[in-house]
Amino acid sequence: MARPVVASRAEWLAAREELLAEEKAVTGAMDALAARRRALPMVPVSKDYVFEGPDGRVRLAELFAGRRQLIVYHLMWEWDRDEGCPGCAAVLDSIGGLARLPGHDTAFAAISRGPWERLAGYHARHGWSFPTVSSFGTDFNYDFHASLDADIAPVRYNYRSAREHALAGRPPADEQPGLSVFWRDDDDALFHTYSAYARGIDPLNGAQALLDLTPLGRPR
Repeated sequence: MARPVVASRAEWLAAREELLAEEKAVTGAMDALAARRRALPMVPVSKDYVFEGPDGRVRLAELFAGRRQLIVYHLMWEWDRDEGCPGCAAVLDSIGGLARLPGHDTAFAAISRGPWERLAGYHARHGWSFPTVSSFGTDFNYDFHASLDADIAPVRYNYRSAREHALAGRPPADEQPGLSVFWRDDDDALFHTYSAYARGIDPLNGAQALLDLTPLGRPR
């Protein structure tokens, strides 16, 4: 097992201050990136997506719970196991600070293509407090590129076409995790503002962020 070298406190402090300069540069770059993310244009949501949840049918607009913004985690469903992806569950288990979102006019929900009768038990076993609903039988996952089937919607996973993935020798699986953000206007019109996939959803995983601070780091 690799471990850091042993040094004096003065040597450690010098190395730490050098690293701090790099950390501050990255923080500044992340602030600038967040500003560019906020400035992205938004696209009208043209379909009336209806999901299945604990109280029956629920529309995308209802998941906002009266708030201006909605963050959706695309919970990947593993059909061979007929349950949610353990990696997605680990991310959702480690997300913190959700109690603060309503105060910032923001709601959070997990949406999965898993059938509700199975998804309900999965949600209960994990003890999640945020809403979880099923998009089974709808185009939602395909339209936002978390489920991939060229017969339903163009494959554009992580902003690459199926051909681009094939040329890179890494064709994606049919189901993928992801994150999408939506905006609700004053007249209740809905808009899509942002989506991220693959390493783009890493910031959601609080456990990985903590492990990145340690000598062993996160699992690779």
